Amino acid sequence: MSEVTNATQAPFYFILTGIPGFVASHIWISIPFCCLYTISLMGNTTILAVIRKEPALHQPMYLFLSMLALTDLGLTLTTLPTVMQLLWFNIRKISFEACFAQFFFLHGFSFMESSVLLAMSFDRYVAICRPLHYASILTTEVIGRIGLAIICRCVLAVLPALFLLKRLPFCRSHLLSHSYCLHQDMIRLVRADIRVNSWYRFALVLLIIVMDPLLIVFSYILILKSILGTASQTEQFWALNNYLSHILAVLVLYVSMIGVSMTHRFAKHASPLVHVIMANVYLLAPPLMNPIIYSVKTKQIRNGIFHLLFQRKVY
Repeated sequence: MSEVTNATQAPFYFILTGIPGFVASHIWISIPFCCLYTISLMGNTTILAVIRKEPALHQPMYLFLSMLALTDLGLTLTTLPTVMQLLWFNIRKISFEACFAQFFFLHGFSFMESSVLLAMSFDRYVAICRPLHYASILTTEVIGRIGLAIICRCVLAVLPALFLLKRLPFCRSHLLSHSYCLHQDMIRLVRADIRVNSWYRFALVLLIIVMDPLLIVFSYILILKSILGTASQTEQFWALNNYLSHILAVLVLYVSMIGVSMTHRFAKHASPLVHVIMANVYLLAPPLMNPIIYSVKTKQIRNGIFHLLFQRKVY
């Protein structure tokens, strides 16, 4: 089967690549991938179950954590089918429509994760800097509106990128260098003027990858200023330790997101294995690490998991 499409029409499918140089070992490589996906699915499902079961966790902070867990589940399930079918059954072909659908959900959930973390930083700012107004500001209705705004923001951000890419002719090889459909990977296959796509991508980078972290950092500067003004060192330590989980979640997302962007931008001639590793870290690290971070650093979540696992029904 030829991997080069007719120069006059777009391909009806793309060919996915596994782990470069390790094609013969895909079945063995599938074992750690399967474990990581399983841990991610179980971890985020457990977080959702704990928050739903424990009435004490029906608070703004944990409702935002539920949004984060749902986003992580979506991000995991978006890449799971193509990755595992490639590693297990060597199924490399993905249809044109399915690839664009995966492109939409993959980048949509990725941007949604950034938006949810921004909303969580706002929640922490209100809780620390305006504690007396916390309950009146972050009502259930307001949280619902924030969730709807996050969804609308991400859909409106990704849809133009999808249509701008879909209108272009894919006149080169339709061989993708990953196990899923990334925008950075798909745009390389286009033989046309992509200046509009590049400018729109640059705008998205400024809007989400740059603006969201800056707003989060700004909120934490205000939080830190408020914490350092508390009466005792014990209270300062408790407050900082209490919100360390959110700081770690922010670092996991943005370090991996910036890392994969920098790799595609400045390391184009690096080994394909480097690009594959960075792309997998970018997509697997947040869904895998977030449940672990919040389970370890948040006492209420730890207690909820304990009750969920070991509580017995009394008849």
